[in-house]
Amino acid sequence: MTSSPFLNDIRRFMRTRGYSLSTEKTYVYWIRFFIRYQKLRHPKDMGAAEVVQFLGFLANDRHVSVNTQKLALNALAFLYNTYLESPLGDLGFQHANKPAKLPVVISSQEVGRILAVKNNRDRLISSLLFGSGLRISECLRLRIKDFDFSRRALTVHSGKGDKDRVTILSPSLQGNIEAAMASAIEIQTFRPRRFIPI
Repeated sequence: MTSSPFLNDIRRFMRTRGYSLSTEKTYVYWIRFFIRYQKLRHPKDMGAAEVVQFLGFLANDRHVSVNTQKLALNALAFLYNTYLESPLGDLGFQHANKPAKLPVVISSQEVGRILAVKNNRDRLISSLLFGSGLRISECLRLRIKDFDFSRRALTVHSGKGDKDRVTILSPSLQGNIEAAMASAIEIQTFRPRRFIPI
C-alpha cells in the first residue's frame, strides 16, 4: 500500500530528529488510524475535539488497554504539538480504566510438580527463576562470577532498566549449580564462560 505524502513527510521529520524506527512506525500507525477514523480529513482541519473523540472510540468501541490508548495519545500529541506546531492544550481527557485483576500465582507444591518433569538443565533454570526472582533473559546471561555461595547471593547485571542488582541464592541449588559450572567450563574453554550453555 502506498503511503500518503503527508505520512512520508512525517517519517522524514522524525528521522532527521533521531526518533527510533519503532517509535516512527508506532506514531505513523496511530496517525494513519486517526485520519481514517475521521474520514480522511487533514489533521490541520481538526484539533483537540477530534482527538478526544478518537481516544474515546478506542476505549469504548475497540476496548483497548490503557497503555494502547496512551500510545495513541502520544502519537497524536507529537503530530499536533511537534510536527504541526499546533498544540492541543489540555484535553481534559480521562484514560480508560479497566478493573484490576489479581494475578494467578501457582503454589510451591505446583512448582515442585513442574520441576519434577524437567530435565536437569531446565530444572536448574526454572529453580533460579522461581527462587531468585530472575527473568529468563537474566538467567541465561548469568556468568560463573555472578554466584556468591558464601553470601548466598546472586548478582544480576543489566537487568530491567539496565540496572544491576543482588538477589538471594538458595543453598539447596549449590550442588546443581557447581555441576553446571563444571560443564560450562568444559564446553566453553575458549569462549566467555556463560553459566548455562545455550
